[in-house]
Amino acid sequence: MSVDPIRSVLIVGGGTAGWMTAAALSKIFADHDLRIQLIESEQIGTVGVGEATIPQILLFNRMLGIDENEFIKATQATFKLGIEFEGWRREGHSYLHPFGSYGSDMDGVMFHHFWLNARQRGYEVELPEFCLQVLAAREGRFLRPVPNAKNSPLGHIAYAFQFDAGLYANYLRQYAEARGVERIEGRIKHTRLDEESGHLASVKLEDGREFSADFFVDCSGFRGLLIEQALETGYEDWSAWLPCNRALAVPSERVREPDPFTRSTARPAGWQWHIPLQHRTGNGHVYCSDHMSDDEAARILLDNLEGRPLRDPIQLRFVTGHRRKFWNRNVLAIGLAAGFMEPLESTSIHLIQSGIARLMTLFPDRSFNPADIDEYNRLTLQEYEYVRDFLVLHYRQTERDDSEFWRRCRNLPMTDHLARKLELYRTNGRVYREKDELFNETSWLAVMDGQGVEPRGHHPLVSSLGDREVDARLEQILSVIRASADHMPSHADFIAEHCAAEPDMLSETV
Repeated sequence: MSVDPIRSVLIVGGGTAGWMTAAALSKIFADHDLRIQLIESEQIGTVGVGEATIPQILLFNRMLGIDENEFIKATQATFKLGIEFEGWRREGHSYLHPFGSYGSDMDGVMFHHFWLNARQRGYEVELPEFCLQVLAAREGRFLRPVPNAKNSPLGHIAYAFQFDAGLYANYLRQYAEARGVERIEGRIKHTRLDEESGHLASVKLEDGREFSADFFVDCSGFRGLLIEQALETGYEDWSAWLPCNRALAVPSERVREPDPFTRSTARPAGWQWHIPLQHRTGNGHVYCSDHMSDDEAARILLDNLEGRPLRDPIQLRFVTGHRRKFWNRNVLAIGLAAGFMEPLESTSIHLIQSGIARLMTLFPDRSFNPADIDEYNRLTLQEYEYVRDFLVLHYRQTERDDSEFWRRCRNLPMTDHLARKLELYRTNGRVYREKDELFNETSWLAVMDGQGVEPRGHHPLVSSLGDREVDARLEQILSVIRASADHMPSHADFIAEHCAAEPDMLSETV
């Protein structure tokens, strides 16, 4: 049977989602006869809360062939070793969810079981002390993985970026346009469906121009201009699990050297983010309007900035959840058009990236095989559910009862997946990663330990070593991690030497 290939793709909406999609398509289909167009309007602002990333972003940039130092300079980026959570377990308590692992697995058993064995015997060193990224983050250090150091923690330094999302979109726009993507300025006024197939046939701009394509990618944000307004796909509301529904965002002046980590600070009805870039700091307050007014949320945000705000806060209103179909007929939604989960674990940009990767794997021909579409929707929903459950863990496993919001969070519904995770850990400290699950064992361990989930036991094989041997191994690992951290330069010095942005590159993009 002959294949009838897609000849044209029209992306609706720019911003991070639109230009990441355009850049990826222009790279992967460089040697194919595929017309790629993108419609956006400078009159429509973009939602830029996705300024912090997770390590998978390195794979995307490498796929594009981007020079990392040049990308960092262009986007005013800093490096990120993890996320610090202040006040989430209880007021005054903090912990860091690192991108690196803890200690070193031994005899086929995960390291933390050895630590649990010692801990249950009175050992006082906390689990985070066994992670290089935690030590480096606390001390403001950074280093890329050292080549030929595979037997050292310095050879396995996982990291991500904190960058200006507007500058990243602009950087990818230049990349995509240089590879043949056509940008069209304009606002869409009408959409037209094919009467026979029900597929989207074309979009019409306010100035009367009309554009058709075989395949459409909706990157129009919360509006879902194509996936929802044209195709009426429907939306699954996840507010029962994640009740926050407002965010305020504001950039502020940089007043000190940027930390190599993102900070999330719990507030009475939500949390506040702090993302340090080279030229400014990104700030925001995510909250639930059931428990806090917009004015109070703005006051809390502005009262807790390190530097002078660079403009008035902008407000975002959202409903946590997702489209009932991420791919419907010949329209696929990417980014906020597909769904939204608050940026607590910096997943917004990753969900764009994974959506693009999944599209490349299941890229259609003009027959739009239903099996491909169904598989895309199944895998995407599974990823969203895994991320949702990880976020719920932060809220539900808290000791806080100082406000109505936190009392509500302690009683959030429990999914079967999350219940299994917690029960496995509580019994014998086991952490298991489902196939294709975004967050690995280290991530679940970091948050469960940080939120105060206590295991009753540990892997039985640890006991066969004997207490003295376990303690000796722990002390050796501590020594190696401490020496590795001492070898790392300061975050500021590393940026200054390798990838400092030009002083006049200023932006107020949030």
